Amino acid sequence: MRTDLPERDAEGYLIDPADWNEDVARALAEEENIQLNDDHWDVIRFMREYYEEHQVAADARFVIKHLAERMGREAQKKLFELFPYGYVKQACKIAGMRRPRAWSTG
Repeated sequence: MRTDLPERDAEGYLIDPADWNEDVARALAEEENIQLNDDHWDVIRFMREYYEEHQVAADARFVIKHLAERMGREAQKKLFELFPYGYVKQACKIAGMRRPRAWSTG
């Protein structure tokens, strides 16, 4: 794990989501071998806004609903194309969320 990033847990998730910024997201995405594009940023920004409002990470179904406004039925497929190793493993980590304890994937 990179040492120039904010404090993280053993799995690489931020300890404090308030330490997140877009540079941190880019570095975390690089570790996950993801080249961030506009669709990734759409998901990440939605997740950050949801976190700011609710103080919890958005469940995947909320992100899929958000994407469906633009993509329709392809939203769920698209989410898993953007983050091929999983919503929790990659999207939550890159968006600066703590590691969710229990999770529904959608």
